Amino acid sequence: MLKIGHEVVRPGKYHGDSPVTIQVPEELESVPGIPLTSREVDWYAREYPLETMNITERASRDWANAIRDQHVEMREIRKEHDRLNQPLILAARMTSEQEPTAEPTGEDVTESIKNKARELGYIEVGITAYDHRYTYQSKKDWVQFPNAICLAYEQDFEPTQTIPSIDAEIVHSSTYRTEGAAGLELAKHIQSLGYRAQVHSPNDNTGPYIPMFVAAGLGSLGACGYLLTPHVGSRCRIMIITTDANVTHDSPVDYGIHAFCQVCQVCVNRCPGRALMRDKIWWRGIEKNKLYFKRCRPVMARYLGCGICMKVCPIQKYGMATVMEHYAATGQVLGKGTHDLEGYELEGKGYFGPGEMPVFEREFFSAMPHGDTEEFAFDNFRQRAMDNGGVISDDMLEEFRTEVARGLQQSRDNIGMMQEEDYI
Repeated sequence: MLKIGHEVVRPGKYHGDSPVTIQVPEELESVPGIPLTSREVDWYAREYPLETMNITERASRDWANAIRDQHVEMREIRKEHDRLNQPLILAARMTSEQEPTAEPTGEDVTESIKNKARELGYIEVGITAYDHRYTYQSKKDWVQFPNAICLAYEQDFEPTQTIPSIDAEIVHSSTYRTEGAAGLELAKHIQSLGYRAQVHSPNDNTGPYIPMFVAAGLGSLGACGYLLTPHVGSRCRIMIITTDANVTHDSPVDYGIHAFCQVCQVCVNRCPGRALMRDKIWWRGIEKNKLYFKRCRPVMARYLGCGICMKVCPIQKYGMATVMEHYAATGQVLGKGTHDLEGYELEGKGYFGPGEMPVFEREFFSAMPHGDTEEFAFDNFRQRAMDNGGVISDDMLEEFRTEVARGLQQSRDNIGMMQEEDYI
């Protein structure tokens, strides 16, 4: 039995549930939150500000969507999601201009907001200062209020365990919509308390939110690049609401995950694209396992959104308290090396159990374009001109103009599925 270093007590999984205690072994203790160097984070935020991959990697995003659209069911799922989700995104964009519907009493409204969030179905809610260092450059002027209410909504267990699958993609999209609608209701509640609330739609995000979730004590940054929350690990979808309400900020918590992930390594070992790094590095002032994007998106595009790193995480499958209890008792990672945790199937390639991995040809990864839409359009234009002996036709110029115009419009809209990899 390992010596317990400290215990973390968290609210129960659902509203009204008893609190849960997580025992963190002494050998896994680290710093609360994410190890970082604030001076470096500040410098990168100033000199190399972040931008959403919906813009910087638009070419690969469009390429991936074109591949997904060849799968009839995936195409219909995406079309239906876009149709149902668009009104939620537009409604969220309008919230910053909406006035409170009552006068504030001056009292701290933290518990009122948290209770309402839990009633609406969020399994995690915490509050911290909005960190402008992580705002996308294209959204700098949009964020108005100083406090960030961090919200996590659970993705149903059963379909998630079928990753990668159509069922998993359906629940992935529907969870975003459910929490997006719940966010609008929570904003109304905050307005009824006399304060303003700005809903950041989970499909129109203003930055990578994981640093603020960690600062609010809602989990840790996992080796897979996802937020690992206490109850469901990465099996949740996250969003924030910024507000000027009179609230108290939460603090980061050491869940032992920063060290545990280095022992576990299941997501690293099972990633079919070999896109996860075993060792941590310092990136933009933060110590973390860095994702290799060029090996991640090609698999996601071709295999139903992939998500295997979510599926095989023991925290996702068993919960943090159970995993830590097992590790403290045995020194072993619960489920590691078993088919129950590590097995998955890729459409057209078959089943892969522990220690078994798919093999891809080099062209599988090299075929993916890079850069924003304008860069991709120019590369195509240049290649067509070279293929045409250097002669540039009117049709080529018109196609180039159309592609650039489309890219500029997409950059202004900046709407797309939540991109957890933006932070990694």
